[in-house]
Amino acid sequence: MARRYSIYDVFTDRRLAGNPLAVIVDGDDLADETMQAIAREMNLSETVFVQSSANAAYAARLRIFTPGRELPFAGHPTVGTAVALAELNHGSGGQLDMDLVCVLEENVGPVRCAVRFRAGEAGFAEFDLPRKPVRIELPLDRQGLADALSVKSTDIGFENHVASIWSAGVPFLMIPLHNLATAQNLEFDTALWEKAAPFVEGSLASAYVYCRSGVNHQAKFHARMFSPDMGISEDPATGAAVAALSGAIRHFDALPDGHHPVLVEQGVEMGRPSLIHLHIDVKEGEIARARIGGQAIKVAEGTLYL
Repeated sequence: MARRYSIYDVFTDRRLAGNPLAVIVDGDDLADETMQAIAREMNLSETVFVQSSANAAYAARLRIFTPGRELPFAGHPTVGTAVALAELNHGSGGQLDMDLVCVLEENVGPVRCAVRFRAGEAGFAEFDLPRKPVRIELPLDRQGLADALSVKSTDIGFENHVASIWSAGVPFLMIPLHNLATAQNLEFDTALWEKAAPFVEGSLASAYVYCRSGVNHQAKFHARMFSPDMGISEDPATGAAVAALSGAIRHFDALPDGHHPVLVEQGVEMGRPSLIHLHIDVKEGEIARARIGGQAIKVAEGTLYL
């Protein structure tokens, strides 16, 4: 059977930057092992399979696979697929102004998305976090984590930020580093990480390294993500990690009540710069709502013969 697919670069407005995503439009009636094999064949951070939802109120059901395993939720697949479906259904192609709202069904639950098209620009989508971030308390080996990143143990932490585990659907071990130079020059050692990192919810924790400021002067945080368990050596942009990071930012920065826009850059060291828009609304000292957004642009399309 011929199945259509597209490749989008996500969290960027230009091709060959951001995080590439494969969107399999005709994803119905595929076995789990076949979807996993296709994701390995695509060899991108994530491959999305668009399926029909049993709930007529939802635009589609999404199955999200890394080369290593299925995920309950992920940010760049949500943004990229929301833009891809809007273009497929409405044919905007960046030629007209349009605002749309849809709900995508993911394994984590329903995810509400808003899509915006403006003439001559790459599509933009943002989504409400399906779950608020929570901290997972586990003992951490600070020296072991430092060794796995090839940094000094004293490089871990800045201001009130310390290494911690947070999840908004997918858990990440957040490692704050002292400055931008340290974050840019680290060397990730998979073998040492596997020795030092804990297992969270049955899987080896992924590393999300971050520091204040960025190469882009508008960025408030610079980040990198490494996940041996997902089969990802390094990821150019990780929306699910930024969703989790929102909890760390609110907690360690003691954000006051109100609205807080945060721009996170990632993928710079890979030559695929990405910009992830995070908005945090705080009420009575807790996150009342948070959303993540970014642009996405089509790079390629084709047919799978399966």
